[in-house]
Amino acid sequence: MNELKQIPEVEARLDTHEQICAERYKGIQESFKRIDDRFQDGSQKFKRLEYILYAVMAAVLLGPGAAAAFFKKLIGL
Repeated sequence: MNELKQIPEVEARLDTHEQICAERYKGIQESFKRIDDRFQDGSQKFKRLEYILYAVMAAVLLGPGAAAAFFKKLIGL
């Protein structure tokens, strides 16, 4: 009989545990979203740096006129 009295207490503790875990899970998902957003921003910045590096390499190797033509083709102008 004593075990039957414990069932409501165990259910209450389990409900509390589930609520706490749901909040933690929500926080983890939000953290992952922020990290993913930062990676997306970083990817765009690196793409820009990559284009600048190509232009500098072309300018050093081929001269400024050829570098300008190469860079225009690269960015689609």
